[in-house]
Amino acid sequence: MTQTPALKFGLWYSFRNPTEWHVDYADLYADHLEQIKWAETIGYDDVWLTEHHFCEDGHAPSILPLAAAIAVTTKTIRIGTGVLLLPLHNAVRVAEDCATIDILSRGRFELGVGIGYRPQEFDGLGVASSERAKLANEGLEVIARLWSGEKLSFDGSHYQFNDIQLSPGPVQKPRPPLWVGGFAPAAARRAARLADGFIGTGDMAAQSRLFREHWQELGRSGKPRLAGGHFWLIVSKQPEKSYAEIAPHVFYQIQMYNKWAAEAGQDLFPPIAHFDDLRELGLLHVVTPQHACDLIGDYVEQTAIERYYTWTVPPGYAVERMNDHLALFASDVMPHFRG
Repeated sequence: MTQTPALKFGLWYSFRNPTEWHVDYADLYADHLEQIKWAETIGYDDVWLTEHHFCEDGHAPSILPLAAAIAVTTKTIRIGTGVLLLPLHNAVRVAEDCATIDILSRGRFELGVGIGYRPQEFDGLGVASSERAKLANEGLEVIARLWSGEKLSFDGSHYQFNDIQLSPGPVQKPRPPLWVGGFAPAAARRAARLADGFIGTGDMAAQSRLFREHWQELGRSGKPRLAGGHFWLIVSKQPEKSYAEIAPHVFYQIQMYNKWAAEAGQDLFPPIAHFDDLRELGLLHVVTPQHACDLIGDYVEQTAIERYYTWTVPPGYAVERMNDHLALFASDVMPHFRG
């Protein structure tokens, strides 16, 4: 197994609040922010936020305000969106809002975007889902050029404007990092054309290879950046006990994703009927620290990622109950990849 001293480790949040385990939203959000603030003190490098709309479990719809809250309550951890659904937003406003977050964080913000897939989101926000790829392509170009300080005129299919310039601009120069995420090959190619990196999850070996190959074909300079990780990887001193406690919450999450994918006419995960299916399909690893090191090392070799993250709080599981797992990961796994 190849050691990877440069590997960075992150947290990944959706802020879900399922009916079966419902708690007060103000408490839920406060608990997440406290956990993130604490996690940076024990060595976590970044935090990623994911967006969805009109979800019965309250999946976070407004992740830029959450990113701003993290920016002002932390000092060192980098803050990324994994991912913001760019076609559902005005790209100029995204550029402005994210520049403000970069200022608040003193240069710690990274924007990851995807094109989305749920019909309800596009219908509810008045966006044609058939245009989502074009909206994302134009939006990425607009954001990158505005962040670079350009006085920009643009005449695209969806964005038309003359002589606008961002003020204030972001702290990071030449601009904050841009990532593209998704499950389809088109996402990897879009990342190679229009972003600095590709962000994925789970089995992303083929996508990471496609991203690197397309980057080279385009003749782009610099190193293509990759972020990803197992869907769920949790370390425990008592893996079987922890698995039994956590599996119902992850089972709920997978069932919800499969419901959404079916409504969009897509296949995301194989059908699951029992908690044990999560383990057999590699969707939930609850393992010892040494086993986690082996799994992560193999994953890095397969994907060439430089940033590793995995879901942090199972939907409906008490936020603070994950702290022991996060602390064990920080003390017994992360140092293995840092020399």
